[in-house]
Amino acid sequence: MTEQDTELLRALHAEHGDALFAHALRLANGDSQRAEDLVQETLLRAWRHPDSLDPSRGSVRAWLFTTARNLAIDAWRRRSVRVGEVVTDSVPEPSAVTDETDRAVEAWTLAEALARLSRSHREVLVHCFYEGRSVAEAAALLGVPPGTVKSRTHYALRSLRLVLEEMGVLG
Repeated sequence: MTEQDTELLRALHAEHGDALFAHALRLANGDSQRAEDLVQETLLRAWRHPDSLDPSRGSVRAWLFTTARNLAIDAWRRRSVRVGEVVTDSVPEPSAVTDETDRAVEAWTLAEALARLSRSHREVLVHCFYEGRSVAEAAALLGVPPGTVKSRTHYALRSLRLVLEEMGVLG
């Protein structure tokens, strides 16, 4: 590990460590040891994939939180197939109490992903999905035929998926 790598990990931990641990603690249902393991593995992934931490690709904190959540789900899946461990029928999710932190991170991530789409793709998604307009209503507002709205929606969703994959949100 080079001095630059060490500095990267120190900076990540200093800036995001407390929030990441709190998030990991919720994912681990209060188990501080598992939460610490999640934080360590998340930072290891960050070290292995420094290109994912480029601010031009999106929020570093959102990437860290998403990575921690994916690691928690992977760990749960591994434990669920072992003999002799108690397994529940549900994937570990944050508590039933509304978690505003997760919502904020998801909103942040989605806003960044939408900002990377073309204007026409972003507009059609906002009209049809976030404002709940029909294809005909969106077409009238955008001044295009309904078929164009349908086509743009299809390609906008494909583009959004690619952007989210580039951001490390989707596998």
